[in-house]
Amino acid sequence: MSLRHQTNQQFELLLVDNGSHDGSQAYVREAFPEVRLLELGENRGFTGACVAGYAAAVGEIIILLNNDTEAEPTWLAELLGGLARHPQAGSAVGKILLFDQRDTFHTAGDFCQLDGRPGNRGVWQKDVGQYDSEEYVFSGCGAAVAYRRTALEQVGFLDDTFFFSCEDVDLGWRLNLAGWRVVYVPTAVIYHKLKASSSPLSSYYDRRNLLYLLWKNYPTSLWRKHWRPIVRGQWHIFREAVGAWRGTAARATLRGQLVGLLTGCRFWRTRRHIQTTRRLPDDQLTARLSPVDESK
Repeated sequence: MSLRHQTNQQFELLLVDNGSHDGSQAYVREAFPEVRLLELGENRGFTGACVAGYAAAVGEIIILLNNDTEAEPTWLAELLGGLARHPQAGSAVGKILLFDQRDTFHTAGDFCQLDGRPGNRGVWQKDVGQYDSEEYVFSGCGAAVAYRRTALEQVGFLDDTFFFSCEDVDLGWRLNLAGWRVVYVPTAVIYHKLKASSSPLSSYYDRRNLLYLLWKNYPTSLWRKHWRPIVRGQWHIFREAVGAWRGTAARATLRGQLVGLLTGCRFWRTRRHIQTTRRLPDDQLTARLSPVDESK
């Protein structure tokens, strides 16, 4: 509904339905005739739905937007303005606040540590102006993020292998390695409704895909320099899960780590292409990565 009130109305709106059975398709057709509905007939995960939407879209700017978000009226105009001001940016993300606590951050763009572990800038913090500067970040949250088609044509779109979780950081890695930037636009404000807790399914994909990020994107030269903090980061995750092994989420974490370790070879060909076509040298890439937070 909030998209109807955007100050910029120059956009096409595609809704990808992942095989829902609640009658929402008929509701959308009746209540939102301006929406182009793509019915997949099955659940292809977040990445599968986005890939289908990208294939059908015709615009020069591709925006991913979750259905559990509400945008301020100027959100789209401000997001597009950020891309216009930063031609070197292949992606833009706005200030994403919690739907039910609108003075609290979900994310002000993503960071990625030298040990390969990503995170949300400002997560759970009160918004007191600490992230009010337009600046570059490592990647944008897939809940509400914009991409240039020209950048996507160069590095590819979301990797359907990820299914969901870390797929946006994976794309951020490829953009950075190719020399593109990701710009954070604090005036593009949107509210995101999050689930209260993680499910075993999300714990599995979170930990599996974290390793997939490393196998696929982390340069060999940086592996040689930073393998110790990388191993420590994974060991920390493993140790916490073992300590809570009676919980289903903890056991799912361990399964995700195991599968991530055993199946990383599937990215060998993709990794080779990414690393041989990268344009960003080690020193510049290192400058875009964050120091390791030893408390986590």
